[in-house]
Amino acid sequence: MTTPTSLRSLYRSLLRELPARPMLANPRPPLHQRLHDNFNTTAIALPNADLAAAQAAQLVQYLRAQRQYTTLIERYNPGMGMDEEERVRLSARRVGMDMPAEYGPGEKE
Repeated sequence: MTTPTSLRSLYRSLLRELPARPMLANPRPPLHQRLHDNFNTTAIALPNADLAAAQAAQLVQYLRAQRQYTTLIERYNPGMGMDEEERVRLSARRVGMDMPAEYGPGEKE
């Protein structure tokens, strides 16, 4: 049997794993509203409330794992969001060289 305390904890865990929303947004986003409504109806004691709570707990674990995965990808692949020119420049800097200045067709040296 799921207790209201465990449901409240599960609800808060889900909200923690979702993307942050601005504090000044008065109406709740649709996803937050739907979660709120589902947890309220589950607290009223649906026949499959335990199953719904178990599925929500699995969802929390999945969202936490996805967040950690994204953090690790960003940490260990820092050049992933860079263009090719910037990546080459930073690679040259890593080995102690600077890229030569590129001159256009009408520029003086």
